[in-house]
Amino acid sequence: MTAPTAATTATPGTDLPAPSSLTPVFVRLKLSLLRNGLRQSSGRKAAYIASIAVSLLFAAVLLLGLVLLHGHAHARTLTVILTLVLAVGWAAMPLFFPSGDETLDPSRLVMLPLRPEPLVRALLVSSLVGIGPLFTLCLVAGSAFAVATDAAAAVVAVIAVPLTVLVCVALARAVAAANVRLLTSRKGRDLAVLSGLVIAIGIQAVNFGAQRLGRAGGLSALDPTGDVVRWLPPASAIGAIDSASSGSYGPAVAQLAIAAAFLLLMLGAWRRTLVRLMTSPDGSTLAAAEPARKESAGGFSRLLPEGRTGTVMLRTLRYIWRDPKTKAAWIASLAIGLIVPLLNAVQGSGSIYFSCFAAGMLGIQMYNQFGQDTSAFWMVAQTISSPGDAYAELRSRALALALITVPYTALVTVVTAGLLSDWGALPEAMGLAFALLGAMLATGAVTSARFPYSIPQDNAHKNVAPGQAGLAWISIFGGMVSSALLCSPVIALLIALHVTGNEQYLWILLPLGAGYGVVAAWAGLRAAAPQAAGRLPEILLAVSKG
Repeated sequence: MTAPTAATTATPGTDLPAPSSLTPVFVRLKLSLLRNGLRQSSGRKAAYIASIAVSLLFAAVLLLGLVLLHGHAHARTLTVILTLVLAVGWAAMPLFFPSGDETLDPSRLVMLPLRPEPLVRALLVSSLVGIGPLFTLCLVAGSAFAVATDAAAAVVAVIAVPLTVLVCVALARAVAAANVRLLTSRKGRDLAVLSGLVIAIGIQAVNFGAQRLGRAGGLSALDPTGDVVRWLPPASAIGAIDSASSGSYGPAVAQLAIAAAFLLLMLGAWRRTLVRLMTSPDGSTLAAAEPARKESAGGFSRLLPEGRTGTVMLRTLRYIWRDPKTKAAWIASLAIGLIVPLLNAVQGSGSIYFSCFAAGMLGIQMYNQFGQDTSAFWMVAQTISSPGDAYAELRSRALALALITVPYTALVTVVTAGLLSDWGALPEAMGLAFALLGAMLATGAVTSARFPYSIPQDNAHKNVAPGQAGLAWISIFGGMVSSALLCSPVIALLIALHVTGNEQYLWILLPLGAGYGVVAAWAGLRAAAPQAAGRLPEILLAVSKG
């Protein structure tokens, strides 16, 4: 018989709780964390209270809308799909906002002698305290009310509503625990930076789905999907309420059993992950024993030009791949530059000229070139002693960007033309896109020298240092307007050929637009070089403020 440990029995002279008292301790800790949100600076306190107020208002509006759906013919379909989307959101939130809840990181408890079962129980109960669970409860309760039509369904709803909330919370905890070491690493911080992109893509997807539903005749188009989703946990719990309302008690019991089994599965996976986290070493303790990994950029670097040009191009491309902020900006530009023309083309309301959106999004990456270096720009500044050095630096950065932007712009234009079956307009659209890209490289170089600003590295969702928002607006929006004006000769030629009926000569816009873009970029780099060389101290001071 082994002696009891501190995890099972409170030891005299210590504050370690027994399992029976572990759950209230964790609940009090969670309440303390929520109260601490009100003990910050006035600005953060206001933002904290505003976020709570907005969340509660949004939950109230959704709850009212679901209550009004009571008895509607398509309420059964809408509620199960909404529940499944809610569960997916719970699973994804820990991946993109790991710092939003300090209790998501169980590795902070590894030094405490706690057994897995009481720990899982305490963390699960404490996870039910907060705005997120309250928001979820409102949506699930509203969904249950929308589909419950008799006493039997109300009895099932009493079981289904808390079961659904528990599944959402357990799913989020299991995902967070399984990825906790990723989320606390640099790759995890990269993932958090991409949360804005995911939200933007999600909004576009919702907009596209709503338009398709409108053309398909309303919510009835979702009924086949709803018939499948109602058997997927945790939406199956809401589906059980609807089954009970229609007198199908056997399917209702089966759907509840599916949700309960999934809850037990998530709790079991969460427990196993906690045991592994508590008993196995992490990467930081093994790093010294692992052989150093060799760089793999040697093969690619041989394809770049010799001298300063190749060195700067390689550095720029490495920033794109390794720096979280730069990587997020590039992925967002690549994704949105493709989504906008393609979604409009698929919807049948697009134009091949929407492909210029890709050139515009990618051209923005030339703006604030020196600010992307942050305080490390002082090393670059040591190599610039003349306008010629500044020109070589800016030209090399523009060439690195062109390696990605030129083929990508061509690809988006070709795909858009294919979706629209408008191959005749491909040369003029691609020529216009290349001209716009060259103009943005030119204005980006000038604004980088004239209006540099710092990019904070300690905040994943903040891209401008305090006090420099005006510089950022002037740099980006002023540069975009200047780029449009710079492209006006190509646009005027395009309009003139259409108006005069000389469509047979529109193909000439492809070589003219590409050539015009190259000349515009060269002129912009030449104009920016003397300004960059003459303003090095000001640039260094501006980009080091973050």
